[in-house]
Amino acid sequence: MTIRKNFLMEEKMAEDLEKMAKEEGKTQTQITHEALEIYMQNKKREKRLTALERLRGSLNGKIGDIDIKEARGEYLAKKYGY
Repeated sequence: MTIRKNFLMEEKMAEDLEKMAKEEGKTQTQITHEALEIYMQNKKREKRLTALERLRGSLNGKIGDIDIKEARGEYLAKKYGY
């Protein structure tokens, strides 16, 4: 998809973008694209960490006390009526 819009930015920021593009051997569009990808990845990471923190808080430490073999045995006992 191509978006044609005029973006207004400070002169210093425009100069930095131009300088980065030259140093990297890329276009300003590529540099902007990469920056937006990094930004979106960070936002996704923040959302996941927030969800994990909420989940961790709701478990009240129960997940650390679970023995996998014991849990499996209880599951099988319930399933097969042991």
